[in-house]
Amino acid sequence: MAKRPTKVNDAGGCYLPHITKLYLFKCIPICHNLLDKYNNNGGADLISFLKNLIIRAGEICIEEQHSLKSADLEFKNPKDLVTITDKKVESFLIHEIKANYPEHDILGEETGRSGRSSRFLWIIDPIDGTTSFFHGQPFYAVSIALEKDGEIVLGAVYAPVLGQLFHGEIGKGAFLNDVPIKVSGTENLIDAVMATGFACLRAGLKDNNLTHFNKIVPRLRDIRRYGSAAIDLCYVACGKLDGFWEMNLNIYDVAAGVLIVKEARGNISDFSGDNNYPEKGIVAANSYLHPLLIKMLR
Repeated sequence: MAKRPTKVNDAGGCYLPHITKLYLFKCIPICHNLLDKYNNNGGADLISFLKNLIIRAGEICIEEQHSLKSADLEFKNPKDLVTITDKKVESFLIHEIKANYPEHDILGEETGRSGRSSRFLWIIDPIDGTTSFFHGQPFYAVSIALEKDGEIVLGAVYAPVLGQLFHGEIGKGAFLNDVPIKVSGTENLIDAVMATGFACLRAGLKDNNLTHFNKIVPRLRDIRRYGSAAIDLCYVACGKLDGFWEMNLNIYDVAAGVLIVKEARGNISDFSGDNNYPEKGIVAANSYLHPLLIKMLR
């Protein structure tokens, strides 16, 4: 394999001298010495477990992305792809969580929910951005969140090709590759770069995002379309984006990213400004831009 790049850029990732191969990035410290405040499981360090787990899942994605072929695809509908790697990663995550926390429940995108008796629920999206993953693009991520008593307390999003590991802990802040992050200070729409997505079109919905898109985008500096809600939310959290909105998402798409945005001092709501997200749409931005987006989305 070609030599792996090790130089870290100011965006929190690693430089790619060319894109003829996928690289496994090793420039991410993964050690924490925090006591487990969420479980009485022998003082296990849940943050370290989560970060090591998600990096190992990312390694599977990197190893398999370049070799995928059409025969490795299944379709939820003509536009909604599932690869064998989605299923492999989810199976790996479930196995590791059950091996370490057998009493916890799990909700996975591909396998649904297992158990309803625990105060703890792991919410996993094995590959958020499967279309990008299959087409050899870098904007996909593994997303894992831990919920206790109905509240997300830990979350991590790992974009392995980009070398970017985001994580958040309730009350403790949000981080990109262990560096604290916060949302941008942009106050005006004309100065803002935002992102959105079109899960609604993939699902064939008549009530879709195009009307909102046409109303909002002319008022912005620019728009981005990364194809992963998990990455979009994390980019809002670290100020790479100033805002994000989308409709027709599921909880596993956004659970970890929502916590990371909140811990980065960002605002999260549905399209009406309430907390019925993602069922009634989701909006993420700083405190200046969030009410402006809500006004246009209502």
